[in-house]
Amino acid sequence: MTSHPDLSLPDMQGALRERGYVASGPLSTALTLLTALGRPLLLEGPAGVGKTEAAKTLSQALGTRLIRLQCYEGLDAQSALYEWNYPRQLLSLRQSELRGTGHPETDLYGPEFLLRRPLLEAISQPVAPVLLIDEVDRADDAFEAFLLELLAEWQITIPEVGTVHAVTRPHVILTSNRARELSDALRRRCLYLWVDYPGSEEELQIIRSRLPQVSETLARQVGAAVTYLRGLPLSKAPGVAETLDWAEALTLLHQDALTPQVVQDTLGCVLKLREDQQLVGLNVQALVGAAMRGM
Repeated sequence: MTSHPDLSLPDMQGALRERGYVASGPLSTALTLLTALGRPLLLEGPAGVGKTEAAKTLSQALGTRLIRLQCYEGLDAQSALYEWNYPRQLLSLRQSELRGTGHPETDLYGPEFLLRRPLLEAISQPVAPVLLIDEVDRADDAFEAFLLELLAEWQITIPEVGTVHAVTRPHVILTSNRARELSDALRRRCLYLWVDYPGSEEELQIIRSRLPQVSETLARQVGAAVTYLRGLPLSKAPGVAETLDWAEALTLLHQDALTPQVVQDTLGCVLKLREDQQLVGLNVQALVGAAMRGM
């Protein structure tokens, strides 16, 4: 079983920075250890802090493929592994009948009829991909138990085919928004990092990196305003993606400063619930004041 060449910590930090991803020291270190040790990495934290983006950027830094499994309630092992292309099997069987030739049942379970889903696809790659198991906390305990076996053995059994061993060991990143508690067994098998919202200076670096066209003044105001918003008792605090959306929208609207009216007009870029917008409407002067102090 082969893997992708590792990056040193300075190389990892440089590769992430070159691709516009502002990673903290602990996150850069965790991604470096993920590739060096071959251990899965569990990134846990609020939605919108860049956990999924970290996996995407890592695949770019390694020059390898990103394979993503989006977890959801009711996800079962087979849906994540493989399925048979039943329409194609039936068509092949029908063609054999029309030609009057036999079609042994085993012929219907060849590789041409196998549809690889993310987990089987990930262990079938000649070059180790980044396997992103996104929002694993949305799946149930049974699927989590299945993952433990796969991550330990790096093989799966297809009843009609037999055991399929991994060609390469993927670089595995699991993310969790903590919708439910994950088992101790899964946590023990992973490296772990809690990823929190960035501070105002780190958020400013992110805006500068991703949106160089945004003015320094506006970037600082938006960063400070979003930090203030996250301190309010909102139902859904804004993530980094909302910060970038807001800064870009303000620039497109040729707004170079946050005023109460500008905030009210563009709040839909950063807050996606009516109740949260109403709460901010009651605190809009304080929000603008926080933005001004951030300059």
